[in-house]
Amino acid sequence: MIILKALAFLLVVAGLGLVGFAYFGNLAPVPTEMSIPVELGAQ
Repeated sequence: MIILKALAFLLVVAGLGLVGFAYFGNLAPVPTEMSIPVELGAQ
């Protein structure tokens, strides 16, 4: 029974850690400018 309580506690702590990292972690991608040449007239 004590193992189930410890496992439940670890799952709750892991879930809170994941939510905290998602909210406060730097998960935004670095903006970069991209230039892709496009050929309009296919001959």
